[in-house]
Amino acid sequence: MENKTILEELLLKKSQQKKKISPINYKKRLFVLTKANLSYYEYDKGKKGSKRGSIEIEKIRCVETVNLEESTPPARQYPFQIVYKGGLLYVYAANEEGRERWLAALHKEIKDNSDLLNKYHKGFFINGKFLCCNQTCKAAPGCTIWEKYVTLCCTTGSVKPLPPVPQVLWKRRSLLQVLSPDKLVPKMAVAQCNYEPEGNSDIRLVTSNKYYVLQEEDSGWWKVRDLEGENSSVSEQTLAEEQSIAKHDWYTGNVSRAQSEQLLRQKGKEGAFMVRKSSQAGMYTVSVFSKVPESKKGTIKHYHVCKTPENKYYLAENYCFESIPNLIHYHQHNSAGMVTRLRHAVSTQVNKVPTTASLGNGIWELKREEIVLLRELGSGQFGVVHLGKWKGQYDVAIKMIKEGAMSEDEFIEEAQTMMKLNHPKLVRLYGVCSKSYPIYLVTEYMPNGCLLSYLRSHGKELQPLQLLEICYDVCDAMAFLESCQFIHRDLAARNCLVDSTLTVKVSDFGMTRYVLDDLYVSSLGTKFPVKWSAPEVFHYTKFSSKSDVWAFGILMWEVFTLGKQPYELYDNMQVIEKVSQGYRLYRPQLVSDIIYQIMYNCWHELPEKRPAFYQLLSFFEALKEDNRA
Repeated sequence: MENKTILEELLLKKSQQKKKISPINYKKRLFVLTKANLSYYEYDKGKKGSKRGSIEIEKIRCVETVNLEESTPPARQYPFQIVYKGGLLYVYAANEEGRERWLAALHKEIKDNSDLLNKYHKGFFINGKFLCCNQTCKAAPGCTIWEKYVTLCCTTGSVKPLPPVPQVLWKRRSLLQVLSPDKLVPKMAVAQCNYEPEGNSDIRLVTSNKYYVLQEEDSGWWKVRDLEGENSSVSEQTLAEEQSIAKHDWYTGNVSRAQSEQLLRQKGKEGAFMVRKSSQAGMYTVSVFSKVPESKKGTIKHYHVCKTPENKYYLAENYCFESIPNLIHYHQHNSAGMVTRLRHAVSTQVNKVPTTASLGNGIWELKREEIVLLRELGSGQFGVVHLGKWKGQYDVAIKMIKEGAMSEDEFIEEAQTMMKLNHPKLVRLYGVCSKSYPIYLVTEYMPNGCLLSYLRSHGKELQPLQLLEICYDVCDAMAFLESCQFIHRDLAARNCLVDSTLTVKVSDFGMTRYVLDDLYVSSLGTKFPVKWSAPEVFHYTKFSSKSDVWAFGILMWEVFTLGKQPYELYDNMQVIEKVSQGYRLYRPQLVSDIIYQIMYNCWHELPEKRPAFYQLLSFFEALKEDNRA
C-alpha cells in the first residue's frame, strides 16, 4: 500500500547550487507521490529515467505556495514549496489547478506528522537569503503564519485528551473522626492527618478539614466526599506506611525521579539520599548520590523498597526490617549492597503554614508582632523581601512595600480576592500588615528562589523533560487564573519561584495594576516589560488572558534557553518595531520542533488566534505522557 502511486505528474523543479555564483537551474522531473515518499525522476522522450531524489512523507513539515519573483516567465507562474527536515524544495506546476491538486494531496498525506511548522517563508531563498525577511540561514524560522497548520493540527487528533476523573471511590475509616452522627443529615467526619493522593483517582485529605461520609462498608472502608464535591479512596496498608515515614526529614513524598536527581546533585555530598514515592503505585524508592571516581558528576542510584511475603521491608534480601524507618536507620550505618551508606538526608520539608491555619484577626490582616524578620532574600519593584517566621513556627516570605511604590488602598481592597486564589502552582498570599509602614505582604516561602536565577545557576543540570515540567507548572497556574478571569499582566521567569521540591509556582499575579512608577507602565520607559508584551499591550495597553498567553510563550523561551534575555540584541523600541513587523524569537537549541510550535502559537499577531491556557495544558499533558518532547 505504501508504494501505491497517489499522484504522478511532470513538474518543473528548481535546483540551487551551493555557491552563490553558480546559476539557478530549472529542470523537468517526473514527480511521484506515494504514502511513504515524494520522489522525482529524470524524464526524457516520454520515458521515466533514474531517480534523482526522494523525500520521506513523515519528514515533510510544510507544503505551501511561494510568492512570485519579479519578471517571472509564464512557465514558472505556479510555484509551491516543500519544507522537510534537512531541506527545502521548490516546484512549479503547469497551472493553478495542477498546483492546488498537489497541495491538497500532500496536505492529506502529511496531516498526521508530529512536527508541522506553524510559520513559513512566503518568499524564495535566493542568493543566500529569504526574499520575504532577509534571513540568511536556510533553516531559519518562518516569518509568516501558515494558516493551513491550524486546520491540519485540528484534524490529526495527536493531542490526547485529559483522563476523566473517576466518581466512585473510597477512604479508610481510620483516617476520619465522625462529627455528625445525626441520621437526619449526612454524616460528616474530620481528617485526622494529611494524606497525599496516590493517583488520578484520589483527592488529598487535609488535617482538620471536613468530609461527608456517603457510604460505609463493614470492612472498614468509607466512601467520602469533600465539601467541594470530590470523592476519594485510599488503602489501609498505604496509609499505615505513609503515617510511619511522613514525619522523617528524609521523606520527600511525590518528588519525581528527575527532581530527586536534581536535588541530590545540588547537595553534592557522598551518601546524600531521600525516600520518595515510586512511580509504581504503593511503592517507595530510596535515591542515593555517590561520588564515583569514573564520573565527574557523580552517580545516582534508585533502589526500590521491596517486601517479603511476611510484609518485611528490604533493599538487599539478607537485611529485612519491620518498617521503612528501621530499614533506613540500618542503611545509615551500613551500605550492605548499596553504592554507599545513607549519610546525608536531603529534606524538602519546610515549616509551611497549614492550609487550615487562621492567620489573623480579619480575613487578611495579620498581627505585625507575630512576624519576625530573619534575613533578606532580595529586592523587587515594590521593596525588600525577607524570610520570616510567623508565630515563631512557620516559614513565610515578607515583602516590605516601600512608601510611594504602589497604590496601597486599591491593593488592600483587592488583597482579599487575591488570597482566595488558592492553587498548588500559585505562590500563596497569606495576608497583609497594613496598619503601619512599611506595609507587609506575607506570602508562601519558596526556598529555591526566583526561577530566572535558578535557571541561570542550575539550568545546565536540568534535562529537557524537567524544563518541560517547569513550563507545565506555570501553565497549570495560568489555566487556573484564566478560569477565574484573572489576568497576571507581568508573567515572566523573574516572577515565578521555585519551592523545596523544585516545583515552580507563579507569583505577583495582578500586582502591576498597583505600581505607581510611571516608567513601569509606559511603553516608552525602560522598566516596562516590552519583551514579554503582546503587540496589543505595547500599542494600546490592552491586557487580557491572551496577552498572558503571549508572555507565557516568552517565558517558555526563557526556560529552554536557561535564562537568556529575550531579543538580547535589541532595545525596547527596536523590539516593538520588529515584533510589529512579524519578527519572532528563534528556536532555542534545547527545544524540539513540537515545543517550538507551541511557543509560536502563543505569538500569533491576533490575540483571538492564540490558544487558551487550558488548550496549552492539554498539549503539555500529551507531551508528558508520550515523551515526544
